[in-house]
Amino acid sequence: MNKYSPAILFAFTALAFSSVKAQDTVLSEKNYRIYSVKEGKEISLKDVVSDMKNNDVIFYGEEHNDSVTHFLEKSLFMGLYGAYNNKVALSMEMFERDIQGVMDEYLSGAIKEKYFKKDARTWSNYKDYRPMVEFAKKNQLDVVCANAPGRYTAIAGSKGEKALMVLPEWSKKNFAPVPYDTASGEYYSKLQEQSAHMPGFDLVVGQGLWDATMAYSISEYLKTHPDKKIMQVNGRFHSDQGFGAATQLKKYNPRAKILIISTGSDDSFPNIDWSKFKQNGDYIIITDPKIPRSYKDSFN
Repeated sequence: MNKYSPAILFAFTALAFSSVKAQDTVLSEKNYRIYSVKEGKEISLKDVVSDMKNNDVIFYGEEHNDSVTHFLEKSLFMGLYGAYNNKVALSMEMFERDIQGVMDEYLSGAIKEKYFKKDARTWSNYKDYRPMVEFAKKNQLDVVCANAPGRYTAIAGSKGEKALMVLPEWSKKNFAPVPYDTASGEYYSKLQEQSAHMPGFDLVVGQGLWDATMAYSISEYLKTHPDKKIMQVNGRFHSDQGFGAATQLKKYNPRAKILIISTGSDDSFPNIDWSKFKQNGDYIIITDPKIPRSYKDSFN
């Protein structure tokens, strides 16, 4: 599986995109394999949907430009709706907490998509996530704008948590309460390694706010919607091995039952050695690397 660069983690909107006609490829179950770590075998997407019966949150950890994973995300979201109807909600790293009102306006039909895309500051590859948002809109499902606005992660990473405490009260509603927990153990080591490429930015503190805010957003939604099953979509770095946002959610809501999907492409497809990946989650999805990416970034 490919690793995220630090630039993708915190400067996604600065990426230079070039078009890839992945949409010209007909995607199907032939383009991926799903492995259940618990069962020790390959399974179907329906099995993942069934496993949500006794769980509250499923983290879908993606590679942001994997065309197959975007096809799978919508398929999983539709499958969850098919099984659990309106007891399903979508939560996304790709939208920040301060635009939740804009999201709600769009889902209700109050505003046109062109205003939504502008005011919601959609990612440059929003076309990859649009099918899920439109499915939620069509079926009157909630979409949680889970992330901390980038301006606050920039403050945290460059000036520390204390700089967040002096912000106006309205601002503080848009990120997890301060102080928040940051990474420890192996996840801390990974972030420290990435920080070496980001002079003047403390990735542990900055990404800590990112992870904590996504977890806090999910936890707050569960408080008011305890019967809902949430599909959280984020870069896999934020949830692989139960680290990041998944760890933080357990701190905010120890009773939440969580499943973790880790997905990415690998050159071994379709003859996969699952032992190399099984530490990353409850379900591992390997996608076909021959399928064109939905975009190319300037760091590849």
